[in-house]
Amino acid sequence: MKLSYKNWIFFAALASAGLASCDTDFLDVTPPTEIPTEEVWKDGALAEGFVTGIYAGLQQGGFSEQMLASLTDEAVFTHTGRNINTVNEGSLSPSNLGWVDDTYGWGPMYTRIRASNQAIQNLKTATFTDETLKTRLQGEAYFLRAYYYQQLLRYYGSVPIITKAYNLNEDYSVARNTYDECVKFIVSDLDSSALLLKGKTEVKGRATEVAALALKSRVLLYAASDLHDIPTLKAKSAVIAAYPNPEFLGYLSGDRKARWQAAQVAAKAALDASNGGYKLNLTAPVTPEQGKINYISLSMGGGSADKTLDASASSDIIFGRYFIPSLNEGARQTGLNNGPNGYHNWAGNTPIGLLVDDYQMMDGTPFAWTNPTHKANPYVNRDPRFYATVMYDGANWKPRPSDAKDPANQIQTGAYDLLDDKGALINRKGLDTRSSSIEDWNGSRTGYYMRKFIDPNPALYDNTDRQNIPWPFIRVTETVFNYIEASIELGQDAEALAWLNKIRFRAGMPAVKATGTALKEAYRQEKRIEMAYEEQRYHDARRWLIAPTTLGRPLQYITVLGKFKPGKSMKEPYHYDTSVYDYTYTPVEEKSHENRTWVDKMYFRPFSRDEINRNAKLVQNPGYDK
Repeated sequence: MKLSYKNWIFFAALASAGLASCDTDFLDVTPPTEIPTEEVWKDGALAEGFVTGIYAGLQQGGFSEQMLASLTDEAVFTHTGRNINTVNEGSLSPSNLGWVDDTYGWGPMYTRIRASNQAIQNLKTATFTDETLKTRLQGEAYFLRAYYYQQLLRYYGSVPIITKAYNLNEDYSVARNTYDECVKFIVSDLDSSALLLKGKTEVKGRATEVAALALKSRVLLYAASDLHDIPTLKAKSAVIAAYPNPEFLGYLSGDRKARWQAAQVAAKAALDASNGGYKLNLTAPVTPEQGKINYISLSMGGGSADKTLDASASSDIIFGRYFIPSLNEGARQTGLNNGPNGYHNWAGNTPIGLLVDDYQMMDGTPFAWTNPTHKANPYVNRDPRFYATVMYDGANWKPRPSDAKDPANQIQTGAYDLLDDKGALINRKGLDTRSSSIEDWNGSRTGYYMRKFIDPNPALYDNTDRQNIPWPFIRVTETVFNYIEASIELGQDAEALAWLNKIRFRAGMPAVKATGTALKEAYRQEKRIEMAYEEQRYHDARRWLIAPTTLGRPLQYITVLGKFKPGKSMKEPYHYDTSVYDYTYTPVEEKSHENRTWVDKMYFRPFSRDEINRNAKLVQNPGYDK
C-alpha cells in the first residue's frame, strides 16, 4: 500500500500543525508527492513528519471563531445561523448535531487515532537508527492517542477502543467499551507516554512527560466526578435512570474515595514534575494592579509584544498550541473575531451577565445587583481578573481606527446624552453597540466584550489584526485545581485552602477561609473565574451536575444609559465621565437570540444517525432514541 501525503496529513500538515521550536529546518523539507509506507519508518525525519501530522487534530486549539465558551454561562455567540442554538436550546438529535468543532468531532478524532495507531505500531519495528528520536516519537504518539480518546470520552461517554488501523472493506462494526475500560486505556497510554518522554528534550508545542502526567490527572479527576458515578447521576436525572446501559457513562459501583485518591495522586505527580507554574509561591495577595497584569500575562502566554506584561507567564503552559505568523492561521485573528465592532472587529463570543456578575468584589464578598452601591458602580472595585477578562462600558482600550471619533479610546456600549453641533440635546448609541456608526451589524448583544486572549498591543486594533497568542490546552494552574478538588473531596480542607489561596494571591484577591461545603463552593467559584474562556466550564458544569442551573439559565445582558447631571453637558465626541453623567445599569434577561434551556440528555453528545447506521453495535446515548 502507498501512503499519499496529499491524503494523509503528512509534510503538508507540518505547517498546519503550527509546531514551533528553535530549530525549524524540518519545515523547509520539500517531500515527493508519494512515498512508500515502508520507507517512512526507515527514515527518522519521515517518521517525525508522520507524527507531526497527527498534531493537526489539535486544529486551532480553543481559538475557533465559535468558542466553546458560547455553549456555557460564560458567553454567547453574537452571530446567527451557526447551529449553536441547537445545542443551547437542548435540540440536539442524531440527525441534527448542531455545531461540532473538529477538536472533538467523531470523525476527526478517529482519523487522528488511526494515525496514532499506525505510528505506535510501526515505530516498534522502525529501522532508523536514532533510538532517542524513536523513543520520543513513540511517547508523543501514545500521548496524542490518549488526548484524542479523552476528547471523545468527555463529550460522548465511552467509545469503542480501536488499537489498529483499519483498511478498506473491513467490518467496522465494533461495540462501545465501558467507561471504566476507556479510562484505564487512556491512563495506560499516558503512563507509557510519560515513561517514554522522561528525560527527553522538550520541544514547544509537542507532548512531554509533564503533559502526559497532567492529562492523566484530568482524566482521573473527571472519572471521580458526580457525572460518572452512576448512583449519583441516576438520583439526579430520570433520563439517566431509565438508560439500560449506564456502564457506558460511568461506574455502576466501586469505591469513590479510591477514585478521588487516584486523582489526587496523579495531580500531585504532575505538579511535582512541572516547573512550578507562574507565581504560585506567594504568601499574600499582590496589589490589584499587579494581579491584573499577572492575569493578562498568563492569558498572553508569552505571545504579546506588550512590554508591560511578563513573558515568563508562559511557564504556566504545560501543553499549548503555538501559531506560525507566516501561515496566517485563523487562530491568529482571535482579536478580530471577538473584539469590539467600534474597532472594526466582529464581536463573536461576548461575555454574558451570568459570568460578569460572578466576579467578586475586591474584599472577596459577592457582587449583587440588589446592593445599591454595587448597582450604582458595578465595574468598580471588582476582582482584578474581571478587568483582564471583560471589556465593559467605560473601560480603557486601544486607540480607535481613524474613522472613529473617540480620543479617549474607551469602550462605548451604552446610550448617552450629547449636544449636537447646534446645541440640541440628542441621545447617541455608543460606538461599540449594535447601532454603532462604525459597524452596526457586528456589535455585542450583551453590553460586554471579551478581553482575555486579545493582545493589548495598541498596533493591533482593526481587521488587519494578527496576534501570536498560544492556546493553553493544559496549564499548571489546571493541575493545581485538580489537586484542590480531589483534596476537598477527600476532606483535606487545609491542603486545599493552601493551594487555592496561591491562585487567589497571584490575582490580588484575599484568602478564602471556608471549610466543608462552603469551601467546595468557593473552589468552584474560583475555577470559574480563573479558567474563564479556557474550555473548562462546559465540562465542569456537566460533571458537577450543576448544568441545569448554569448552562440552562437564560442569557443576561446589560443596558447602560448616560444622562446629564443637572447643569452639565457634553458635545461630541463622547467620553465616559462620572462628573458629567449619571449612569444607570439595568440587567436584562434575553430569550429571542437564544432561548437557553437544559435537558438531561445534554450531559452527553449523541452519535450521529449515519454513524449508528454504519456501526450496528454502537449503542446510542440516553435521551436520543426518539
